[in-house]
Amino acid sequence: MKEKSHIPGKGAVGKGNPANGPKPKEGAPNQQLKQSAMIKYPPVTDYLPTSVKEMEALGWDYVDVVIFTGDAYVDHPSFAAAVIGRSLQAAGYRVAIVPQPNWRDDLRDFKKFGTPRLFFGVSAGAMDSMVNHYTANRRRRSDDPYTPDARPGMRPDYPTIVYSKILRDLFPDTPIIAGGIEASLRRFSHYDYWQDRRRPSIITDAPVDMILYGMGERTIVELARRLSDGEKIADITDLRQSVVLRPKSEMPTETTDDDIVLSSWEECQKDKRKQSANFKHIEQQSNRLNGGATLWQAWGNKVVKANPMLPAMTQGEIDAAFDLPYTRLPHPRYKGKRIPAYEMIRHSVNLHRGCFGGCAFCTISAHQGKFIASRSKDSIMREVKQVTQMPDFKGYISDLGGPSANMYAMGGKDKSICAKCLRPSCLHPSPCKNLNTDHSALLDIYHAVDALPEVKKSFVGSGVRYDLSMHRTGDPDIDRTNAQYNEELIAHHVSGRLKVAPEHTSDQVLNVMRKPCFKLFHQFKDLFDRTNAKYHLNQQLIPYFISSHPGCREVDMAELAAETKSLNFHLEQVQDFTPTPMTVATEIYYTGYHPYTGEKIFTATTQAEKLAQRKYFFWYDKTYRQDIISSLRRLHRPDLIARLFPHLK
Repeated sequence: MKEKSHIPGKGAVGKGNPANGPKPKEGAPNQQLKQSAMIKYPPVTDYLPTSVKEMEALGWDYVDVVIFTGDAYVDHPSFAAAVIGRSLQAAGYRVAIVPQPNWRDDLRDFKKFGTPRLFFGVSAGAMDSMVNHYTANRRRRSDDPYTPDARPGMRPDYPTIVYSKILRDLFPDTPIIAGGIEASLRRFSHYDYWQDRRRPSIITDAPVDMILYGMGERTIVELARRLSDGEKIADITDLRQSVVLRPKSEMPTETTDDDIVLSSWEECQKDKRKQSANFKHIEQQSNRLNGGATLWQAWGNKVVKANPMLPAMTQGEIDAAFDLPYTRLPHPRYKGKRIPAYEMIRHSVNLHRGCFGGCAFCTISAHQGKFIASRSKDSIMREVKQVTQMPDFKGYISDLGGPSANMYAMGGKDKSICAKCLRPSCLHPSPCKNLNTDHSALLDIYHAVDALPEVKKSFVGSGVRYDLSMHRTGDPDIDRTNAQYNEELIAHHVSGRLKVAPEHTSDQVLNVMRKPCFKLFHQFKDLFDRTNAKYHLNQQLIPYFISSHPGCREVDMAELAAETKSLNFHLEQVQDFTPTPMTVATEIYYTGYHPYTGEKIFTATTQAEKLAQRKYFFWYDKTYRQDIISSLRRLHRPDLIARLFPHLK
């Protein structure tokens, strides 16, 4: 959803991001199979058990928790089921994992461990299942990067609902806890693009006792402790970062500093503007420094209660999560098979969590929050050294990154200001004056990694916010350091192609997206070209762009085509906007109104409107030429015809 999955730069749905998931590089399958064959698996007892036989090998005759996940089991800190399982294990609990259970047979996968002592956990996996299964055109995908050999069809649509219904039928008295991207981002009423309808909170569809939203290590351990101490699941209604379904009589009668009463499901059904207004509260409270208020939304005679988020992890807490005894490998059950999502990150290291960019189409802050939790240098270096000891390591760290690669160790200078802040983005419409943008701590990590004798080169594969690194603070030391960061990034940490995400060229559209003016991209491209020339490099700058985003009209895409042509780009990293739950852009797409201004915003919603915008990405393809020329004549823009096709008379 970038479970954001902890994959650097991919947690987020919507952004090359959290949305379409990692894909194997073109021409890479043979290389990936070769890498898979090089894996030397440790004993199966080094993993969390996935079968009764493995459980018995550990000397166990019961388990405390059984986790069902829609992903393959990869015992690595970038895969959430492993992180949650290892966190519970570190707290003294016995945990089993059932990866990709078969929901279509006699349900033996759901029965094999019997009744756990504490609870079942269910998760759709590292992505919302509908993003995992379908394209922006609602076409079924032919592969699944989180499945062995990318085989599709190994999870149902909405696994959170399907898995929990099976478990509730089989084990009616055992607590069931939902987590992960799918449950987290569907915790309130939301628009479902694939069904083209508004749905209530997923807790009303899935027979679970509780949702643990966001990053779940701390909440899952606290819940296990309370249940182990004898509390009943029905009585645990105050756990931070949890969602429960309660009698409507418990809902406050009015909004206060501690409780925000949202418009009800029924009210939003009658008035889309109330759905839009609800989202403003949800986003603001998800991004509060200390967690914000409790949110309530009535649904019939029940009420969805979402307790506040926890503050961002301390350095000690996030270090502890990454320092758990992961094997860093897929489970041996997948021997001889490749898991594309793992192949992508096997030699990468995630430096931090959270993102304060607040992009309108991205879900990272809704799941991880906008406040950055950064690992210590020691923790990062321990993991880097683990990577260098892998049998297939050839000297190259593929990514030193995070949700946004260059936010490591950043945050507000005066936390008392942050505590009052309701801004969803620290960078839009301009960088906050209270934001520390010093890249020196990040440079220190790069230098320490590159100094290791086993490392030939370290790359930054996650998305870089150039509006952050290029921002002039007025502090000469910080500005000098940030300029050094940009130069070192381009000169030493690019694997031939640096991917950045301007997303559009129209300032009007960029404002809706919460992205910087396109003039800044011009400046960054100039810097990129100068640095390449200085170091005698022949690297490419690869920009990402989105079509059909709220606020974008066909003429904006035509101007994007002409603008990018003038920069000598033949675009390849492009996508149609995909409405995913819990983003500003999705609320605009569904309701037609901006949640913060109430302004009515145009959005391309029909297939014809979307295709009319998308074709401009491919102005250089003769297949589209005549259609584009006809459209530009209809739009009365002969000037753009001349810019795109100057050879035509």
